[in-house]
Amino acid sequence: MKRVPQLSADAAARLVKSGAVLMVGGFGMTGTPTRLLHALAETDVRDLTYIANNIGEPGLGGGRLLRNGQIKRAIGSYFTSNREAVAAAQTGAIEFELVPQGSMAEAIRAGGAGIGGFYTPTAAGTVLADGVDTRVINDVTQVYVPGLRADIALIRAWRADEAGNLVYRMTERNFNQAMATAADLVIAEAETILPVGALDPDCIHTSGNFVDLLVAAKTTLADLGSSAVIGATGVRRDPLRLRIARRALAELSAGDIVNLGVGIPTLIADLITPEHGVILHTENGMLGVGPAPSSGGALDYPVNAGKQPVTALPGSSYFDSADSFAMIRGGHVDVAVMGGLQVDQRGNLANWAVPGKPLLGVGGAMDLAAGAKRLIITMMHNSRDGAPKIVPRCSLPLTASAAVDLLITELAVFAFDADEMRLIELMPEVTLDELRARTAAEFRAN
Repeated sequence: MKRVPQLSADAAARLVKSGAVLMVGGFGMTGTPTRLLHALAETDVRDLTYIANNIGEPGLGGGRLLRNGQIKRAIGSYFTSNREAVAAAQTGAIEFELVPQGSMAEAIRAGGAGIGGFYTPTAAGTVLADGVDTRVINDVTQVYVPGLRADIALIRAWRADEAGNLVYRMTERNFNQAMATAADLVIAEAETILPVGALDPDCIHTSGNFVDLLVAAKTTLADLGSSAVIGATGVRRDPLRLRIARRALAELSAGDIVNLGVGIPTLIADLITPEHGVILHTENGMLGVGPAPSSGGALDYPVNAGKQPVTALPGSSYFDSADSFAMIRGGHVDVAVMGGLQVDQRGNLANWAVPGKPLLGVGGAMDLAAGAKRLIITMMHNSRDGAPKIVPRCSLPLTASAAVDLLITELAVFAFDADEMRLIELMPEVTLDELRARTAAEFRAN
């Protein structure tokens, strides 16, 4: 059996040349090859194309490369979480390309498998599909996504053996597993490197033929940034938002596989009990998400798509991002519950682009809106300045076209079918006259 060379992080970083296309594993700061990135930040390498879900956190991981001015172009799904990335995009300090999270994961898998590209319903009818080859396949409008490859992939594993076989830990598989297949040179940073034969062949996630170099590196709490310890999610828990969350929970049935978005949907997780029998899915690679732990962080627990440490219920499973989004697109997620900025009377959804902000944070919303069997939107009925959020036609960039099945606000519940919005329930103490006065869209009330 061959032995894969082992280098220090500094020596491995010196293999990256200016102008390289770089893939970097991780979700938030979980499963991120932080030691390799920080070693690269000590070099004079410039003009990198950085392919990753996000650009780390300010001054941490890829965020350190960004702060040094080493990144010329970024391709990813969610840059909004790093304020320095947003500023760099606004000023033109970096070029960027936003790709829906599931499309990005599948593009990496396609690149690693020698497949030129694929068509997906994700992003059809949105600004991300402008100028892109679009076709109708099986009566569904689908958008072409080319495969992605890189010169070098920097990935993170929990365990490796000297043959280069890798095992990932919990939700740390995320993009690492696919990226290991999609670069000319793959450098794996691992917590522990064991002798050949020490890993059970039945439990290996990435086989050694994909891995070119190994770097031993221990993860510290400092490497994990905001996921280092359990903390407040920042979600407001006022009575009206809780009313919406409770009403949404009533729509879920025992055995449903459910993905909860950020904002009000997060409150639903706190209301779910074992008696509900709901199975929570998180797009960064977990089925069977449990409640937040009382203490600890990402060294002890998996993390959810909000990068918060969570527990794993009995029967839970872990998988990589490409498999996670294959579940979503393949119709294996029963319900997605999301927040909204606007919903219009035809069931179009806008929830990813805030007015006056750069378009830097689509995440997995487009994939979920297009792929889940049922889409429930939970949101406050009006914006903070009183403007209607339920409108005749969305004015904000769309997340998905005619995708909303149910809309729940603090005032009412609406259903959508045949391009029509129907009122199916008024919340307690809300009158129909009040509802009409606060709703810009037309709806049927019987």
